[in-house]
Amino acid sequence: MAIALPQDLRKPTAKSKETELTPREIVAELDKYIIGQEAAKKAVAIALRNRYRRRKLPPDLADEIAPKNILMIGPTGIGKTEISRRLAKLTYSPFLKIEASKFTEVGYVGRDVESMIRDLVRISVEMVKSEKSEEVKEKAHKNVEEKILDLLLPPLKRKTGDLDEGSHLGFQETREKFRRQLRDGLLDERMVEIDVKEKMASPMEIFSNSGVEEIGIQIQEIIPGFLGGKSKRRRIKIKEALDYLLEDEEKRLIDMEQVSRLAVERVEHSGIIFLDEVDKIAGRETGRGPEVSREGVQRDLLPIIEGTTVNTRSGLVRTDHILFIGAGAFHVSSPADLIPELQGRFPIRVELTSLDKKDFVRILTEPENALIKQYEALMATEGVNVDFAEDAIDEIAEIAEKVNEDAENIGARRLHTVMEKVMEEISFKAPNIKKKKIPIDRKYVQSQLKDILEDQDLSRFIL
Repeated sequence: MAIALPQDLRKPTAKSKETELTPREIVAELDKYIIGQEAAKKAVAIALRNRYRRRKLPPDLADEIAPKNILMIGPTGIGKTEISRRLAKLTYSPFLKIEASKFTEVGYVGRDVESMIRDLVRISVEMVKSEKSEEVKEKAHKNVEEKILDLLLPPLKRKTGDLDEGSHLGFQETREKFRRQLRDGLLDERMVEIDVKEKMASPMEIFSNSGVEEIGIQIQEIIPGFLGGKSKRRRIKIKEALDYLLEDEEKRLIDMEQVSRLAVERVEHSGIIFLDEVDKIAGRETGRGPEVSREGVQRDLLPIIEGTTVNTRSGLVRTDHILFIGAGAFHVSSPADLIPELQGRFPIRVELTSLDKKDFVRILTEPENALIKQYEALMATEGVNVDFAEDAIDEIAEIAEKVNEDAENIGARRLHTVMEKVMEEISFKAPNIKKKKIPIDRKYVQSQLKDILEDQDLSRFIL
């Protein structure tokens, strides 16, 4: 059955980066934050561009083209999660990262697989709501301004013959004077009385046949005031009143039915789910027992990945065109240990390579959020100028590589541990340091890590 794509999703929009970026440009954007892993970057760039291509096709053909899900294979700390996270930011797509090991089979207490779609819809609703808030912000500001002015200077009651033209003009002049003072912040400390709704208590969670569900909102709709929400007259400063009334006015102006509809459409056509730790559910049990089987979780995941309809608070969601990116280290198991049906749903396999010293040097210096830049910026807030020499960066990279080889290989995350130990003394003394320019060279790095590196047992625990 052909499903027509919504008009606003089929036509490229000026805001959608997905329509502007070619695969080569997507890889270039990812290169700003992730070092190496060209094969993985290329795979996700093609998957992203194929979405744009699908939108330009006739509806009957577009519905037949399923996303080519990707399985990333490689040890921890080499960029699997970061690639997916940056990809979602590039495209304004609803993105959810979740561990496959969190799920249990139907019939067992725990998270069921459909909860990931409900979580993705919640994220999408917040994204759309945020966009709609920006659209109505100007109108909301004007309405709130008028409400505050009404509190400061209540409108004149018109009675036949009582209100002459002079009184009306005088009232308008006074009102405009208050408006200017309000905009200039001169009235921020003045007190006004407004109706404030009590904060709703934390939503309760129940275990239902469709998983863990928050029921606070539903109860709130059925029995107003049961979990808070009653209006209460309060006397507060105008500065606080402006923030509260603006939030309330934006909620009033936003059509939540339209938000829910757009959020569901965005999930169905642009949603990305990053399924981490897929290797933890790989394997086929031969025994029988009361334990949750890994194969059972795989079978529950299968209909979600191949396409089904999930009931959410915002409506029914079809998962046929959600892009799934699986990831796992596969140290003990291999992708071949997954059930054949699930293997077939991840047609693109990408093996990510382990990081070496050269990669660590680049990670420390090249990305826009490079670790060296982060530490320099942090110390600059204390007025301390930290200058990393090239030989210091080389030494840090070499130590990180050595510890990864001797202990567990945790990839680029090892750099965080090493850098923290190198910067420990400076970070601690920074507010009281008189010498505001501190050069860091190879000798300094070695002096900070000397004792730990010499004691192999200690280095395994600290680094």
